[in-house]
Amino acid sequence: MQIHVVQAGDTIESIASQYGVNAERLAYDNQLGEISRLVTGQSLLILTPNVTHTVAEGDTKESIASQYGISVKQLYRNNPYLVFQDTLTTGDVLVISYEGEKIREFVVGGYAYPFIDRNLLREILPFLTKLLVFSYGFTTDGELVEIDDEELIALAKEYGVKPILTLTPLDQYGAFNSYLVSVIASNPEVQETLIQNLIDVMQIKGYGGVDVDFEYIEGKDKEGYIGFIQNLTTRMNELGYEVSIAVAPKESDDFPGLLYEGIDYAALGEAANSVLLMTYEWGYTYSEPQAVAPINKVEDIIDYAVTRIPVEKIKMGIPNYGYDWRLPYERGVTKAQSIGNLQAVQIAADNGAVIQYDERAQSPYFNYTADTIEHEVWFEDVRSLNRKFELASNNELLGFGYWSLMKPFRANWLLLNSMYDIIDENV
Repeated sequence: MQIHVVQAGDTIESIASQYGVNAERLAYDNQLGEISRLVTGQSLLILTPNVTHTVAEGDTKESIASQYGISVKQLYRNNPYLVFQDTLTTGDVLVISYEGEKIREFVVGGYAYPFIDRNLLREILPFLTKLLVFSYGFTTDGELVEIDDEELIALAKEYGVKPILTLTPLDQYGAFNSYLVSVIASNPEVQETLIQNLIDVMQIKGYGGVDVDFEYIEGKDKEGYIGFIQNLTTRMNELGYEVSIAVAPKESDDFPGLLYEGIDYAALGEAANSVLLMTYEWGYTYSEPQAVAPINKVEDIIDYAVTRIPVEKIKMGIPNYGYDWRLPYERGVTKAQSIGNLQAVQIAADNGAVIQYDERAQSPYFNYTADTIEHEVWFEDVRSLNRKFELASNNELLGFGYWSLMKPFRANWLLLNSMYDIIDENV
């Protein structure tokens, strides 16, 4: 695996020639057909196949996978377009493996709303261990606010991915309600009702576990929330289900702020089967322009987390998005637009911008002017993601959780697959 930063005058053909790779595959891997032109400063993923297979008449996905001792799912990871082909094309060259040894293995999960584009989901699913369906809410009586999730569950299982029910404190109107957290933390009867309702839905629909994503937990509810996770994990594990939790990023036990008051890393890490650190949103809708997940800040969170939670339980949050700010920034007034990583590069292309790279944050950014308004954009690319993968690997973390899967970024998945083994679980 190599990463090429586009220079003025580069073309797809010249870059492919420089690295000795196929130009069409280079363009496919980086979705260059969806961007009007190369952008100076844009980073491209360069993958060099180690073993390839030329499709012969009578070949099937299953026969090719069996011939090389890999799974069909791994064949999809190396050749994502195959998920949309019922039959193979004679003469097509498939990648069986890439150059370089896999560094280690990771659990890979990602959140998706029920309305996710189905073709996008099908392409991503082979790269996942778990699909976290977002999300179920609940009432003050412990009744679940259900969603239309049957198709996502079925698709996940079709690709050998474990579907996970995500539980958030959303009320029947779809709004975040911190009072619901307090009810669950303080009322054993409501808590028991909620847990039983979760079990019933999971057994009926075929979920493999539950992910609890509670935010803004007040300090007064800390112990009650810990008790809820302990109770939930005990009940779920007895039935063969797993429990994961998502937690806000803290740098110390007494880290100030409403997001952190009710979060006890050590106790929650002991109670749950795994913990997702939400290591993103430094740059957010109302923040000043900055990286969404600056590596120096992410490192601070990881350094603290590994002293409180066993590393084999920790998943790093990965943002699959960026933001576009209008300038000048005015606190409490300026509202950034959430954008996809491919969309960010297209914006740069449309406006003749040059992409820069912040070495401290290890994140790409650029400025542009449209209709006399100056903008600043921060997003993720294969350089910034590679640095995050390295950080997780160096700390021997369990894996990753993507927020979210709703926007395309093929190079991310190919980068991850080329360097690491993605753990598959029994579904």
